[in-house]
Amino acid sequence: MKDQTDQIDEKRRCFLRRATTAVGGLGIVAAAVPFASYWLPSEDTEAAGAPIKIDISALKPREQFTVPWRGMPIWVIYRDQEMLDSLAKLNDRLRDPLCEQDQQPAYCKNIHRSIKPQYLIAIGICTHLGCVPTYRPDVASVSADWLGGFYCPCHGSKYDLAGRVYKDVPAPLNLKIPRHMYASDTEIMIGEDQDGVQGAISIS
Repeated sequence: MKDQTDQIDEKRRCFLRRATTAVGGLGIVAAAVPFASYWLPSEDTEAAGAPIKIDISALKPREQFTVPWRGMPIWVIYRDQEMLDSLAKLNDRLRDPLCEQDQQPAYCKNIHRSIKPQYLIAIGICTHLGCVPTYRPDVASVSADWLGGFYCPCHGSKYDLAGRVYKDVPAPLNLKIPRHMYASDTEIMIGEDQDGVQGAISIS
């Protein structure tokens, strides 16, 4: 009787192990489905990452225009001649005045960091911890050596009117310049350049 009882108990234990394993496996699969779905981009997400075309015809000198793209603020600044003239005066105060770091496309590796000198197109995210700096075009509004630019209120990082970072501030890099191109004199394509594809979303 004892041997028979032991055999029944062993069979029962084997059955319970198999059942538990099967149920556990189903649970893992069930949990994995929403997890995998989470990582698959939705149609809205894919559309949000598409290039955008913006109309700058109404932008006036010294004004800033901001549009969202891929969850980031894209700035367009219309710089007047006084603002452009200030850029050459700051080289000795900047961390990377010649834009040696890879923070811009090759066609924007110049003192203006732009295709057309008067228009700066930049990603408005501080390169320190991701805060959004404020546009401060007024001379001497931040410090004695300030000639206008962008100031991050989170930790005090400063950038000039070309998005080049000052020395001795927390931010390590210049502001990022996105790929872009001019579709016309008054339209800018963000997220694509001359090698890009068609199908931009228009924003005006």
